[in-house]
Amino acid sequence: MSQGFEIQIFNRHKNRIDIEKVYGDGMVKFAYGNPIGRILGSVIASKMLSQLYGKSQDSLKSGQKVAPFIKNFNIAIDQYQKGSFTENPIETSYQSFNEFFIRKFQEGQRTFTEKNDEMGAFAEARYFGHESMTDDLTVPVKGSMLRAVDLIGDGELAKDFIGGPLMIARLCPVDYHRYHYPDHGKTLKAFTIPGDLHSVNPLALKYRQDIFINNERRVSILDTEHFGKLAYIEVGATCVGKIVQSFDESKSFEKGAEKGYFLFGGSTVVLCGEKGKWAPSEDMLKNTKAGLETYIQLGDVVAQAS
Repeated sequence: MSQGFEIQIFNRHKNRIDIEKVYGDGMVKFAYGNPIGRILGSVIASKMLSQLYGKSQDSLKSGQKVAPFIKNFNIAIDQYQKGSFTENPIETSYQSFNEFFIRKFQEGQRTFTEKNDEMGAFAEARYFGHESMTDDLTVPVKGSMLRAVDLIGDGELAKDFIGGPLMIARLCPVDYHRYHYPDHGKTLKAFTIPGDLHSVNPLALKYRQDIFINNERRVSILDTEHFGKLAYIEVGATCVGKIVQSFDESKSFEKGAEKGYFLFGGSTVVLCGEKGKWAPSEDMLKNTKAGLETYIQLGDVVAQAS
C-alpha cells in the first residue's frame, strides 16, 4: 500500500469530509502492508502481545502520554470527566493511559434520541451500514465474511439474522471507548468467541478480509422493544487488552445505558438485525455505497424502525 493511503470519513456532526489521523499508522502499514510485517502477523495479532501492551497502559508512567496525545489528536477533553487526580488540570488528571482511554463524558454532553422508532448510536464511532447482509457486500470486507453465521459463530442463533440489516461501528484510539444499548430490552444470551487480535483499521482490512470473523469477539443476543432481536458483537483488536462488560446482563436494560468498554486499542462493534425490522440511516447507507464511513456521535440516530 502506498504511503499516500488516506482514510476519508464523512463527519455528520460537522457536515464535512475529514481525513482520519491514525494513531500508530506506521505500525499498521508495517504489519499489513510490508512483506516482513505480514510474516510476523501472527505475533502482532496474538492475545499475549496485546495483553502485555494493554497492561503497560495501566502504569503511572503511561499517564505521561495523555497530555501530548490530547494535543496531537485535538481531543475536546473539556467534554469529559476528570481522572483520579481531581486536583490537577484535566490533561494531567488521569493516573494511567488506560484511565484516560475509558474516560466518561460529562453529564449532558451526549443524549440519546427519545423517539421510539429511532435507534440511538450505541458507540461514538465511524459507521458503515447495509440494509441486508448478502454475499455481494464489498465494504469494508468481502461480503462472505459478513454473513451472520460467521460473525455470530452459532448457526442456530444466526438464523434470525440472515438477510437482515447490519451496522459496523469502528472505534479509533482517539475515541470515547464505552459502548451502550441502542434501545430498551433484555439479554437473551451472551458468550465469548476466542480469536486473534488483528487491527480493524481499513488498511488492515484491505489485506486481511477475514478479520471480523477471526478476531476475538463477544456476542450478545438482545431482545429489544422497538427493533426486534439484535446480535450485538464487540470485536477485539490489536492492543485491546480486554473487552469489559460493565452492565449486569441478567437485568433489563434501558436505551442509552452503558453496556461495557474496551481497554486500550481501537476496536469495533457490529450490530446485526432481523430482516425487515429496521434500516440504517439514509446518510449512512449513501456514504457506505460511496465507500465512506460516517462519523456519528453517541446517541444520535443510526437507524429507523421499519
